[in-house]
Order: sequence, then C-alpha cells, then structure tokens
Amino acid sequence: MKDFKAGHIINQGTYKSFEPELINREWHVDDMEIVSLLDKANRHLGRLDMFSEYIPNIDLFISMHVLKEATQSSKIEGTQTNIEEALLDKEDVNIEKRDDWEEVQNYISALNEAVSSLHTLPFSSRLIKETHKTLLKGVRGKHKLPGSFRTSQNWIGGASINDAIFVPPVHTSINDLMGDLENFAHNTDFYFPDLLKIALIHYQFETIHPFLDGNGRVGRLLITLYLVEKGILKRPILYLSDFFERNRTLYYDNLSRVREKDDITQWFKFFLVGMIETTQNGIETFDRILKLKNEVDSKIQSLGNRSKNAFKLMDTLYRKPLVAASKVAEITETSDATGYSLVKSMVQLGILKEITGGKRKKIYAFSEYLDLF
Repeated sequence: MKDFKAGHIINQGTYKSFEPELINREWHVDDMEIVSLLDKANRHLGRLDMFSEYIPNIDLFISMHVLKEATQSSKIEGTQTNIEEALLDKEDVNIEKRDDWEEVQNYISALNEAVSSLHTLPFSSRLIKETHKTLLKGVRGKHKLPGSFRTSQNWIGGASINDAIFVPPVHTSINDLMGDLENFAHNTDFYFPDLLKIALIHYQFETIHPFLDGNGRVGRLLITLYLVEKGILKRPILYLSDFFERNRTLYYDNLSRVREKDDITQWFKFFLVGMIETTQNGIETFDRILKLKNEVDSKIQSLGNRSKNAFKLMDTLYRKPLVAASKVAEITETSDATGYSLVKSMVQLGILKEITGGKRKKIYAFSEYLDLF
C-alpha cells in the first residue's frame, strides 16, 4: 500500500475541506506484518464463527452482544448509558438519562433491522440510509436529516468550521464517493482480503462523513454488516466498538494519520489487532456462557415440576438478564403467586440476585451472566 493517497485539501474560500481519493481500484499489500495479522485474524474469526454452528439457540446469547455493542459505540459519541441501565424498561430509567437510553435502544433496533434486511438488500447506500433513519428516530439527531445524506457542510471538533479538527468533503461529492465505496464493497474483479476491505471502507466512510449526525455509530455498525453479508460470519457475533472505546485516542489518531500522512498501513494494523483481540474475547465469552448454562441447568433440575417454568424464564434472561418480579408471572404464563415463588427459589439457588434494595418494584439480575459482558 505504498502508493496509497488519502486525498487532498480543497480551498472552499472561507474554509478548507478534505476530498478523499476514490477507493474502488486494485490494491496490493506488501507489508508482511499485515499479512501475518490478517492470517491470525482470519483463523480466530473461523473459530468464533464455529459457535454459530454448534450452540443451540445462539440467538438467545446474541442479544447481549448487540446490547454491549450499542452501549459501547454510543459511549464513544458521549452517550452515558451503561449495560445495566440499557436493560431497564423506559419507565425505570431516570428521566435525565432517558435521552441516552433512547439512543442505545435505537442502535439495537438499527442493527437488528439492518442484519435482517441483508436477506433482501445488499450492503449499499440504501441499507446505510435506512439504518441511519432508525438510529436517529425520535432522539437528539432527529432534525438532522435521518435517512438522508447531508446537503450542507459539516465538520469535526472545534467551535466553528474555521478551527475544526477535520472538515469532510463538500456535500456535492457525497453521492459519487458513496457510490464508489459501494462499488468497492462488491468489486470481484480484483482480489483484496475482506478484513482489509472493510477496514478501508470504515476509514473511507468516516472520512466522507455523509450524514449530519450519527456517522461514527453507523460506520462501526457497517463492520458487522459487511462480515455477515460476505458470509465471513453466519450470525452477527462480532463487534469492534468495545475495542475502539477502550483505545479511543488511538482509534481517532490512526484514522487521522491516514488523512494527514497517507499511512493506511498503521490503520490496517490497528484494525486487525482489534479484530484479533475482539474475536479472542468473543470465543472466551461463549465458552463461559456454555459453562454457566450447564451449571444453571443443573440447579434448575432440582426444582422438580417447577423446572419447566424456570427454563422458560431463563430463555428470557439470556436475552435480557434483568427482570422485574412483577413480569415473571407474565413470562411463565402463571399466577402472580407462582411467579414470585419461582423468583424466590431462583434467588435461593444463586441464579438471581435482587438489585434494587426496595420492598416494592423489585428487579432481579442474572448477575453471573451479566458479568460476562
């Protein structure tokens, strides 16, 4: 990638914008460290993807992976909701935190809808726009053209465009640049490893910054969508936002370094290290989930004829490991008294833990499972 050119500065009169080069062309990798990292990342991805094959009801456990991604990706943008708060029902969230809670819920909806749409809609500008529309629905960015590419100039950092850290391309370039990005994603004329392809797509998308708001979240979401569409992952079980959040300064510095020094190599290395670390964590998490599930199943068997209701409740808890005592009867389709009795038994077994400390409106956590995330 020695011939890589990120783009050039254009004087717009009162400010200067960055115009990225088109990426839909043949690329060659000549750095052996990247080749080595790529090989390791692919091997780990293969191991992680195996869980899609042999874990029964894997969708039960994907919900929490999605929730973690939603909270971490939103956190990078300044949203303060944590996983425990995101699991609460809206009425149980403090009023001052509900805007943040809504943004995380929108991210979950946007991701789930986008993955579902891949059955009928390819990785494309249309899919990206629809995902963006869901992401900003009814929240703070709702007046910033949800589902539409911007028609005005935006910028990153600084109080005004004149002291901005970065000014993306003018809006009249967006359709051509996004069309080029889409063509690159589906180009089969030239071989380029898929993990490097999505790394370059993510960088290019963040540089184009096609929306007035939500670019970071959509750009990170695209990584998972691309991996699923290309069949690299059978199910959406890998998310990089946790790695990007824990290395936030490096994340932004490496993206900026591409534009400022034409150094795509360092971005690729950072991205692949993130992929390797994230897949390793994912493999360990699934191993721990299976071990925990076996332990919980053994405990539930001791409940005798009530075990059927307990297993029904567990199916809900693997998706959402917080439950209000008042909802248990509804989940298990039993009476209130039976529901409360079941909760009491599961607390005694060490499966559930009461977390509110109050006498009314008690909420219970499947803490051991929640701790895995």
